[in-house]
Amino acid sequence: MVKVFIALILFLFYACGGNSESNKSADKPKELNDLSKKELSLLLDKYPDSIPLLQKRAELSLDSLDYPQLMKDAAHAFRLDSNNTTSRLLYALALINKDKNLIQSSDFSTACYHFSKVLQKDTSELKALVGMGSVFANLGNYDQAFVYVNKALRINPKYRDAYVLKGSMYLSKQNFTLAKSSYETAIKQDSKFFLGHLILGSIYEHENSPLCIEYYTTAYQLEPKNPEIIYALAYANEKFDRVKEAKRLYRLIAKVDSTYEIGYFHLGDIKQFKEKDLDSALFFYSEAIEINPKHIESYHNAGLAYEGKKQISNALFMYRKALEINPNYNITLERVNALGKRRS
Repeated sequence: MVKVFIALILFLFYACGGNSESNKSADKPKELNDLSKKELSLLLDKYPDSIPLLQKRAELSLDSLDYPQLMKDAAHAFRLDSNNTTSRLLYALALINKDKNLIQSSDFSTACYHFSKVLQKDTSELKALVGMGSVFANLGNYDQAFVYVNKALRINPKYRDAYVLKGSMYLSKQNFTLAKSSYETAIKQDSKFFLGHLILGSIYEHENSPLCIEYYTTAYQLEPKNPEIIYALAYANEKFDRVKEAKRLYRLIAKVDSTYEIGYFHLGDIKQFKEKDLDSALFFYSEAIEINPKHIESYHNAGLAYEGKKQISNALFMYRKALEINPNYNITLERVNALGKRRS
C-alpha cells in the first residue's frame, strides 16, 4: 500500500518488542514479569510511585508500540530516581519514539546523552546500542549508526532490533534488496514481529509483487484487530484483482473500527469503477462521509457517480463540498470547470 510505504520510508523508528532483550530484566522477580499490562495498571492505581511497576508497564508499552504510555511511565520513573539505569534507558527510548509530529531535534540529543550514560555503566546494553544507532540514523549519520548496530550484532548476532534499524536505514536509501534482507532476518529472529511482516509487505507492494499479500496476511494473523493492517491486506488484494476478498476485508474494517471510513470508501470505489453500480457506490460514499465529514475523496467520487447518473446538480453539490475542505483540490476543480464549460 503506497500510503503505508511512504510513511515508513519517511520516518526511521526504533521498534522494540517481542524478543527484545534487557540485561536488567533477569534481576526482576518472576511475579512481576508475569503481570499483564492491565494488572500492572491496577497495581499502579494503588502504588503510583512504584518504580519497578512503572518500569515493567513501560517495557510492555515499548513491546506493544504504545509510545504515549511508554513516555508517561518512563518519564515518571526517571523523575523518581534519575540514577536508576533502567529508568534512564526507558526514558531515552521514549524520547526517540515520540509521534513524528511531536519529536524535536533536542529529543535526539537528550536521548543520546542518556544512552551514553547507560553505556558507560554497561557497554553491552543492546537497547542502548541500537538506541544510539537510531539517534544517528534519524540525524542522517548512517555511518555512525551502523557502527552501533554492528557492535550490537557482534554481542548478539540474533538481536532482532538491530536488523530492524538496519532495514529502516536501507529503506531510507531506497536500497530495497538490503532492506528486505534485513527485515527477513528480523522476522527469523522473531516470527511474531508483525511490524516486520507489514513493512516487508509494503516493500513488495511498492515493487508490484503479489508476494506482499503473503506478508500482509501474516501481519493480519498476528494483529487481527488492527484496521491499518486489514486495510493494507484489503488494498493489496484489490490491487492484484482479488476483488471478492478485498470487499470482505473492507467490510471487516467497519466491524473492527466503526470510526475508520476508508473501508466504506474503497467499497464505493469498487462498486463505481469495477462493478459499475453507481447507486451502491453512492451508498458507501455516504457511509464514509457520515464517519468522516471531511473525507474529500468520498465527496469527489460521489460527484463523479452523480455525473455518471446525469444528475449534474447533485454532482456539483458534492464537488462544492470537496472544495470547502480543500479549495485547491485539483481533480475536483477540473470537473467543476468541465461542467461549467458544458453548461455554457
